Amino acid sequence: MEAAKLNQLKLFVDQLKSNPSILRDPSLAFFKEYLESLGATLPSSSYKSGESPRPRSTRSPVVEDSDEDVMDADDDHEKEAGGAAAQEQGYESDEILESDIEVEGDVVEPDNDPPQAMGDPSVEVTEESQDASQAAKGQAMEALSEGNFEEAIEHLSKAISLNPVSAIMYATRASVYVKMKKPNAAIRDANAALEINPDSAKGYKSRGMARAMLGQWEEAAKDLHVASNIDFDEEIMAVLKKVEPNAHKIEEHRRKYDRLRKEKEDRRTERERQHRRAEAQAAYEKAKREEQSSSSKRPGGMPGGFPGGMPAGFGGGMPGGFGGGMPGGFPGSNPGGMPGGVDMSKILNDPELMAAFQDPEVMAALQDVMKNPANVAKHQANPKVGPILMKMMSKFGGGAT
Repeated sequence: MEAAKLNQLKLFVDQLKSNPSILRDPSLAFFKEYLESLGATLPSSSYKSGESPRPRSTRSPVVEDSDEDVMDADDDHEKEAGGAAAQEQGYESDEILESDIEVEGDVVEPDNDPPQAMGDPSVEVTEESQDASQAAKGQAMEALSEGNFEEAIEHLSKAISLNPVSAIMYATRASVYVKMKKPNAAIRDANAALEINPDSAKGYKSRGMARAMLGQWEEAAKDLHVASNIDFDEEIMAVLKKVEPNAHKIEEHRRKYDRLRKEKEDRRTERERQHRRAEAQAAYEKAKREEQSSSSKRPGGMPGGFPGGMPAGFGGGMPGGFGGGMPGGFPGSNPGGMPGGVDMSKILNDPELMAAFQDPEVMAALQDVMKNPANVAKHQANPKVGPILMKMMSKFGGGAT
């Protein structure tokens, strides 16, 4: 924001502090509503007779987390407890709002004139041109002593064109632009001087003073300190006394908020670590509960791990809806049911067989064989069904027919 507008805003705020009744003006209703929306408590004098403050909203922002799986009641409770703990520890959710810095000293509006003419460094500088340049500089100093800044600029511009590699010419013109309160033009000339001679005290001094005019307090202080170290003068120290306090305030302000941001980032990192740890613990406990629940539902402790019953296709017993057991006539079986002495757990604990029972093609073949054991031969050639049939018959102690 421009310095002039900031000053106007500051004056307005100062007026509000001394006379809050200004907010009664209908044209400032939008501003009063904005202050109330931020939770500000306004003095009673800022309201008209019969007017009351707007009620504050008691609702707080809600952050919704979406997960692929729905958490059970215990997980929800753990999440709520974690959120409450975070609030108790003062974890903030909003960005850090930096306070304003109270600085002293006047600033000027930046000059937006077209850039001044610069010398052509490729021009050959002769003794004659150097002498003419010095003569033009002398005319500039004479005009400057009479307060004719524009005339001084014209003479110095001529001197620069005649000797474009002279740092002192640029630095001198920069100092005139400072007197004219044209800081941007002064900075351009000071930069040109320092590019030619990095040890130009006048270049640093002019640039530091120009930066101070623009409110660039830290940069101004650096330039002025360098200038003072190269060639001390009282004018530099006088400007530094005004610039340094503001530069120190800005530096301390930056350090403070850098530290606050670092602390906030460290807290956020720690919260994320704790959150991941809590999620892992909750997932482990949930899996453990599900495993215990599944084990308790298995009749007689039968293996298989199918919560709620046998896999799809088991009608209360063996595949294909064969309630009560294997039909009579399955190779190697006893007529009318399961073969004697067959351990059913050998089938249920065989991953290959249990997976095959989910395949409609395999189930259809098994049903066909159970209806007529002679059909084993026609299914043995099927690369998917044949091995399953052979394994089933071996489990029951039979063989191919």
